[in-house]
Amino acid sequence: MQNRTIQARKRIALVAHDHKKADLIQWASANKERLMPHELYATGTTGQLLQVSLQTPVTCLLSGPLGGDQQIGALIAEGKIDVLIFFWDPMSAQPHDPDIKALLRLVVVWNIPIACDRATADFIMTSPLMSEAYETILPDYDSYLKRKV
Repeated sequence: MQNRTIQARKRIALVAHDHKKADLIQWASANKERLMPHELYATGTTGQLLQVSLQTPVTCLLSGPLGGDQQIGALIAEGKIDVLIFFWDPMSAQPHDPDIKALLRLVVVWNIPIACDRATADFIMTSPLMSEAYETILPDYDSYLKRKV
């Protein structure tokens, strides 16, 4: 097992499907004071809406269907995202569903906290661990990497 230190200033990715953008913006506005100390990343339109609503810089990536979900996934794999808040729409089919599944898989592979709904996002943001460094245990993938093909 390997450890990775998640610093007190978290790198938080915020993603929302079209029918959940208003919910995420409202949630982020209600949690503005909790979000401000952290570094924020978001996909496309969500990032632009968050910048206006929160009046704070947000690193904006591509729109989800154009590769933004994959960009977030790459940042997770590189250890550059610490928390994912992803308000996804369980009632609508998404044209980029394989990208979404890949993103959710990477969150689990790299053992980072994820919230897919408002209640879980509230639990994460109010956790005392959000304001302090945290040692996370990374799964040991050495045997996987060393396997013979």
